[in-house]
Amino acid sequence: MPQDEHRWPCEQCGAQLRFAPGQTRLVCDHCGHVQEIPAKAPRTKARALQELDLAKGLRDDLADRDMVEVRTTSCPNCGAQVEITGATHATECPFCATPVVLDTGTTRHIKPQALVPFVLTEAEARKAMTAWMGSLWFAPNTLLEYARKGRAMNGVYVPFWTFDADTASRYTGQRGEYHYTTRTVQVRVNGQMQTRQEQVRHTRWYPASGQVARDFDDVLVMASRSLPVRLGNDLTPWDLDALVPYGPEYLAGFQAEGYTVGLGDGHQAARARMEAVILQDVRRDIGGDEQRVNDVDTRWSGETFKHILLPVWMAAYKYNGKSYRFLVNGQTGEVQGERPWSIWKIAFAVLVAAMIALGAVYLSDPQALGLDQPGWMD
Repeated sequence: MPQDEHRWPCEQCGAQLRFAPGQTRLVCDHCGHVQEIPAKAPRTKARALQELDLAKGLRDDLADRDMVEVRTTSCPNCGAQVEITGATHATECPFCATPVVLDTGTTRHIKPQALVPFVLTEAEARKAMTAWMGSLWFAPNTLLEYARKGRAMNGVYVPFWTFDADTASRYTGQRGEYHYTTRTVQVRVNGQMQTRQEQVRHTRWYPASGQVARDFDDVLVMASRSLPVRLGNDLTPWDLDALVPYGPEYLAGFQAEGYTVGLGDGHQAARARMEAVILQDVRRDIGGDEQRVNDVDTRWSGETFKHILLPVWMAAYKYNGKSYRFLVNGQTGEVQGERPWSIWKIAFAVLVAAMIALGAVYLSDPQALGLDQPGWMD
């Protein structure tokens, strides 16, 4: 059954249940009934959290149990692929507040293996976002009103890839070591020429080569193109020890975005981040005061991946025809966002600063402004 057709009816009244953040239960907002989410058997949990072979994933050769057919709603504005649970057929895009309608086609995706359940409630996330908005300088008054009105936020599970790899790298380069010589120079001091000595730094370069090794675990790459990479990456830290096997019950009352960054593109991004860390290891291994790295040859092995979902509370605000997104880490409460600027507030601040500066100049030296001359007001 496609994910968007899952139902969680209340055992007492038949209304739809929703997952309760910070708990392991489903609750009914209509009658208050609570249903526990069944715990996974240890063997089932271990299998769900195990890494998948990267080479098979890149060849699209994963087992059927690792794949799933889903129906998604495509946002015509930002391109988000949002999977909707329950019977909803129309909604508002949580990424940019654009109205969207549920598509009828299906897409074959790599199945999420695990997720971090929501810990923060919507009220707690809104409180964190409001505090963050209140700290913004030169924000439009309408933004502050938006925060005070307490408009509901959307709880969305955002797709991520995690990558593991064992690496061994051989390198060649040069180690630079500083040494100093003394030279005599002529400098002008208070109109007089004086002779002084100064230290001049030089660098001696020596050939360097060697090997470094590092094992990478759970290098995290956001698999969504709907959010600015900076915002998604800055929602860290995530406690991935809290991952639980994927279960549709955790999506009750929430939305989930299908990944729009494919496994191959995600792997390239992870490789680039790993290579940057390896380069730092090489520089430390070379030592000295400066380093030149000529070549790094890395052997990659044991490469695996996981597809996971991480909880994010989202709000979208429109100002002057442009959408601004605000994100709250649904696990830790970290807030990131795009912020609009009030041109009027900035202009007023510049005017006040200019008046203060002119006042300071007048108090220190009235002649500089010519205000001490007779008739300056004529």
